[in-house]
Amino acid sequence: MAIGTALVTGATSGIGEAFTRLLADKGYDLILVARDEPRLQDRAASLTTKYGIKAEVLRADLTIFADCEKVEARLRSEVNPISVLINNAGFGINKAFTVSGIEAETELLDVLVRAPMRLMHAVLPGMKKRNSGTIINVSSVAGWIAGGTYSAAKSYLTVLTESVHTELTDTNVRVSALCPGFTRTEFHERGRMKMGGLPKFMWLDSDRVVTDSWKAAQSGKVLAIPGSQYKLLSFITRFGPRPLIRKMGMKVRLKQRHSPNS
Repeated sequence: MAIGTALVTGATSGIGEAFTRLLADKGYDLILVARDEPRLQDRAASLTTKYGIKAEVLRADLTIFADCEKVEARLRSEVNPISVLINNAGFGINKAFTVSGIEAETELLDVLVRAPMRLMHAVLPGMKKRNSGTIINVSSVAGWIAGGTYSAAKSYLTVLTESVHTELTDTNVRVSALCPGFTRTEFHERGRMKMGGLPKFMWLDSDRVVTDSWKAAQSGKVLAIPGSQYKLLSFITRFGPRPLIRKMGMKVRLKQRHSPNS
């Protein structure tokens, strides 16, 4: 018998996919949310076969308000209530803000800011009523640099997580932000980002990332920053001189656009 039900957005690849395996292995039934229904069905079938859990598919494009509302409705339901929410869905834009399309920028805001905010708001009343639950928001170390709207969106998500975590300190509802660095997923390929020049030691493994995140959340920690290299980098970016951090963020973004080694 399942120990609870977990809902994961962006569940078909990368960090989201790794979370589905971790949660299934721990005995959670799953609700998988993503845009690609064939991949969702394949993922659900694989998880059911390997782990013997129930895996429900909920196709949703979080840039579409009506689709987001479908996910919110499931999060509010008291039938098989959601005990774990993983806000993972996301994408990046490989263009400077001054030349990017407003449609893409708006969609980024919808997926990285509006959707996780609304999904948290939908699930939290039930979690508070039951005095149990876990929410993990997949943010980024990019939230501490000046790297366009992606950094701004991740900064919002990290700060909102810190705020809600503090608000729920005296409860058994755990709210944590996962702030990884560069992780081997489809993210950079989908965003057409140039990553060939990044040293190997800067890459993280998605399974390690989600394991560290889950342990941090269950320990009551508000932030999970996997990898010693990113713990050091995040310390510098959080507490270093802002003019220096702004320049650093710009250099990172430029390398992603123009690296000759990809």
